[in-house]
Amino acid sequence: MKFGLIANITREGVRESVLSFVEWAEKNSHQLVLCDDIKEITGNSFTFASCETVADGVDILVSAGGDGTLLASARAVGDRGTPILGINLGSLGFLTQVPSQRLIEALEAIVAGRHLIQKRMLLQAEIIGGDPLECPYALNDVVVNNGPVSRIIDINLRVNGEDIVTYKADGLVIATPTGSTAYALAVGGPIVYPQMEAIVAVPISSFSLNTRPMVLHGDDTIEVQVIAAHEGAGITLDGQVSALLSNDDVVRIKKAPFTSQFVVFPENSFYKVLRSKLHWGIHPLAKN
Repeated sequence: MKFGLIANITREGVRESVLSFVEWAEKNSHQLVLCDDIKEITGNSFTFASCETVADGVDILVSAGGDGTLLASARAVGDRGTPILGINLGSLGFLTQVPSQRLIEALEAIVAGRHLIQKRMLLQAEIIGGDPLECPYALNDVVVNNGPVSRIIDINLRVNGEDIVTYKADGLVIATPTGSTAYALAVGGPIVYPQMEAIVAVPISSFSLNTRPMVLHGDDTIEVQVIAAHEGAGITLDGQVSALLSNDDVVRIKKAPFTSQFVVFPENSFYKVLRSKLHWGIHPLAKN
């Protein structure tokens, strides 16, 4: 098989994981393409590519780091459809479910065919009449907020051309089911099963008890208009791609025309991950 590798080289334990992966691949005659910045760990005796092209022609892209690394990996894959294996190097890791200690075990399971490919929807965003976004796709969420100024802004939400609500809030999170366990969850949104096609709209610190999160259809077209008393409101995709918004700018958000594909294993169900990461099912009186 041919594997690509993107790694967050600032993470603790990344060196050991990368060298273990490289040694396993060489021992078992698998081809490797490594992201350029991994050279400082492995040296120059391998095939390297930019992080934007490392997924070209590989069977599996391994993303070693945290959820942020995996989000960047999903952008690097884009519409190629390359399955991504997320390896967790020490963070909470809703997306990177495989701990670094199980890296080789996971790779061997993939080679043996003991894995599943799970498709996840993405969002596509554009600022109507504005400059194109650097990368218009988001696996987790599109966030419109008040920027660096801590003042409430008015955010009008329109769905399929119909005005729904105008929030007075710090911002609005528009999330995929995958992103429902990220920022959207932190600001009070619902948890949505990741393979559903739905879009979650969650206000951030809404100045009203009457506004609540909403779950919309995956095929809905959403328009968010910012009405601010100050300049500096902004849009952020997956917490990594951002742009400033002018007053009265309209952001259009809809389902992307392609999906991301994740490598998952039958023993790691979504609900098992929730129980583990959120510590569900632990009796409040249980002794440590």
